[in-house]
Amino acid sequence: MSDDRRLKVLSAIVTDYVRTREPVGSRALVERYRLGVSPATIRNDMATLEDEGYIHQPHTSAGRVPTEKGYRRFVDEVARIKPLSAPERAAINALLSGAVDLEQVVARTVRALAQLTGQLAVVEYPSLRRTTLRHLELVALGPTRLLMVIITDTGRVEQRTVGLSGRGPDGLVDPAVLERLRLRLNTALVGRRAVEVVPVLAALAEQAPADERAVLAAVTDELIAALRPDAEERIVVAGTANLARSLDFTAIGTLLDAVEEQVVLLRLFTSEDAAHRDDADDTGTTVRIGSETHEDALAEASVVSAAYGPGDAVAHLGVIGPTRMDYPATMAAVRAVARYLSRFLTGTEGSMPG
Repeated sequence: MSDDRRLKVLSAIVTDYVRTREPVGSRALVERYRLGVSPATIRNDMATLEDEGYIHQPHTSAGRVPTEKGYRRFVDEVARIKPLSAPERAAINALLSGAVDLEQVVARTVRALAQLTGQLAVVEYPSLRRTTLRHLELVALGPTRLLMVIITDTGRVEQRTVGLSGRGPDGLVDPAVLERLRLRLNTALVGRRAVEVVPVLAALAEQAPADERAVLAAVTDELIAALRPDAEERIVVAGTANLARSLDFTAIGTLLDAVEEQVVLLRLFTSEDAAHRDDADDTGTTVRIGSETHEDALAEASVVSAAYGPGDAVAHLGVIGPTRMDYPATMAAVRAVARYLSRFLTGTEGSMPG
């Protein structure tokens, strides 16, 4: 479809259907949009759009609704990200400003996305595997256990309990040994990414004094486990009730089950999966519609997502809603919140961009 006029008609149909939730007829287009042509011409254009698979007639009325292919064409060639309004920027700033740590900002981010878009919002925590180590703390919990605290450059804090063997004569790990090991690990690992950790740990093991080897071996096993490719990622969601209000979802039960179990969301938003996507537009925003999600539970849904993080992306956030969504506004909200979160992680957070 190369005719600019028919592209304008498609845009009008998508816009009207998103706003009214009702099939769109030629009369509505003539009354609501200045397309500069006669009703007969619009009807002919609609017939062509239907023949080409961009719209369809859901029942015997004269109205048409966009197809998945129609939404895709609209997003690719018509939709333009809307600048955030002053009230929208103020609302996001009010929701997100003042967070003091990663836990707070992620919790506020997911609520802000859900409120701003009226969709289900999903935020992935920065992946341990895609960030760098800022600090590693070791704390003795007893004769057989050690607490390892991993702190990354994004502010993510991960705690792991390490089982111990090879203790001192009093049944406890020698505090001096533990302190030396902590210093040695931090000196060697701080500033390194996960892919660099294993060879460094192997070199440390070869050089470790005899009294550190048992504890180092236990810490090494647990640290590698925390950074392994199939390690569980963390995501948070908000706005589940928004899905229930999306009447377009005929399979709402299936989708809500998937959201509750987070199986589908983990596949959609974990960094390992998202790292291989090349379908983001020039704003860094990705839109996947219906079957493009490759998830049966999302056959009637769209996913709008963006990467965030300092430098290379470390995680993703986004929203899930009906294919009948306001794509320009949703893309603007997702992009703006991702930018805010990126600035938070780099310590440069400020007012919300438009």
